[in-house]
Amino acid sequence: MELGWLLWGAAVLLLLLPVLMELSPAVNFALRIGFYYLLFFVCSALTAPVCLLVNGGRTVKNMRIIKTVVKTFKYFFGLRFEVKGLENFEVEGPAIIVSNHQSILDMMGLMEVLPDNCVQVGKKELMYAGTVGLIIYLGGVIFINRKSTSSAKMVMAEVAKTMATDNVKVWVYPEGTRNCTGDLLPFKKGAFHVAVQAQVPVIPVVYSSFTTFYNPKKNLFTSGKIKVEVLPPIETKGLTSDDVSELTDRCYRTMRETLFRLSGRPGEVKDSS
Repeated sequence: MELGWLLWGAAVLLLLLPVLMELSPAVNFALRIGFYYLLFFVCSALTAPVCLLVNGGRTVKNMRIIKTVVKTFKYFFGLRFEVKGLENFEVEGPAIIVSNHQSILDMMGLMEVLPDNCVQVGKKELMYAGTVGLIIYLGGVIFINRKSTSSAKMVMAEVAKTMATDNVKVWVYPEGTRNCTGDLLPFKKGAFHVAVQAQVPVIPVVYSSFTTFYNPKKNLFTSGKIKVEVLPPIETKGLTSDDVSELTDRCYRTMRETLFRLSGRPGEVKDSS
């Protein structure tokens, strides 16, 4: 009897869901976000054994497998990517890649353009995110403790060493945290110190603002188009630690101008500068 009522309740809920999603933005947002998390956890659990079988353990080579899986997610949420400048990734040897960091949806944007032999720097807490933590560990993500300045500096020094030893590119979010305001937060200088120390180019990547289709404060999560532009590499050869601030500012200005242009608000750069 109880099972029968449970089945009836589930059936009624399924019938009402489309109506609730139309009537309540909060319900629509919660369901889409819930499905997004579920998709990541389930696919991570299914992908991890494949990575272990194919590549034998933790290696940046697993990112090819992870990328193939995550690139399918956009179809579930009606997201479209318009990408320009992928040829700018074609630099010889290591590089530091920096991009704006807007939301949990960034993982889809990252995998849409991620070049081969590229590892990411992520917060240490991600290691404990169940199957998602496992899959990003297998992908070679370099974890950093954002609460400890000394630890962060040690990790960034290790990043420089890893780039030289393994000949990889490293993807960093210089804002240091998610920022879904449609603008950029001030950049932290760690990634630029590494680029100068290793004498490798900095490659900026800019994603247009998500605010037209994704805004947690407004319970907004709909379909939409994301413009992505990979900008020309900024050389660091010959630069010293004295040039890091200028390099950081130059990259910030360039990326901010690009962000506003891609988001259809080019005039706002001058207005807010």
